Amino acid sequence: MTAAPYHDPPPRPALTVLGAGVMGVGITVLALGHGLPVHLVDIDPERLGRAADLIDGELRLAELMGALPDGTSPGSLATSLSLKAVAGATAVVEAVTENAAIKAAVLSEVSGLVRPGTPLITNTSSIPVDELAGALERPEDLVGTHFMNPPYLIGTAEVVRGARTGDPAMAAVAALLTALRRRAVVVRDAPGFVTSRILHPMINDAARVVEEGTATAEDVDALMEGCLGHPTGPLRTADLIGIDNLVDSLIVLHERTGDDGCRPTGLLLRLVREGWLGRKSGSGFYDYT
Repeated sequence: MTAAPYHDPPPRPALTVLGAGVMGVGITVLALGHGLPVHLVDIDPERLGRAADLIDGELRLAELMGALPDGTSPGSLATSLSLKAVAGATAVVEAVTENAAIKAAVLSEVSGLVRPGTPLITNTSSIPVDELAGALERPEDLVGTHFMNPPYLIGTAEVVRGARTGDPAMAAVAALLTALRRRAVVVRDAPGFVTSRILHPMINDAARVVEEGTATAEDVDALMEGCLGHPTGPLRTADLIGIDNLVDSLIVLHERTGDDGCRPTGLLLRLVREGWLGRKSGSGFYDYT
């Protein structure tokens, strides 16, 4: 009997992640923990330097929590201060701040640096994908994904197909999420998509209840957990999202839908002004110090 010819296993996707903030770090941890090589890019040298330590710590935490596949060696991590690092990527995930103008500028530059057909994945919680696609040389390469925080603990990702997103880009994102062992739920492009359109106004209302003195943050979360089955409570969720990110997303939703329920409440705006951004700053609705 003749042995079947040996074929090398297909190469792992070479992923470039743009932005070393909370979501960029979390997506990098998810990819490294599943054996993918990652090139993490950020123009801020201080933030990029901090990211390496954060990634090491979160990889250890993810492993302790059983969130990574057994027997998989972590992927290699490289860092860069230049967007030119995207040139050899097989996929690019943009995870910069939730600001349409900044995202569009970054994606526009990147689209001129990567090979045609390279999927460009914008990780956004609220900005319509087709709004960003207009800045690209090849809008068909852009797909939206909304990873939840922390990505290595949440097994489902919202995938957003823009009006101009092509089939090859959708197939590439499906393959990447399969490699990351994530379930993809594809939705139509719209401000806030599904998760943020439902969750963020609810968090805004929860903050308004606290602002009006009806209940404390602890009591709001206790009632939402104990009575309605919310796993963490909306205000602990706000601290995990980052209150500045939440406010940015609410502003996007308010501007694009006209829904007054999405206008950020004064309490959220005050917390951002005072630097109480949630877990990442050490305090928000709760104290994490």
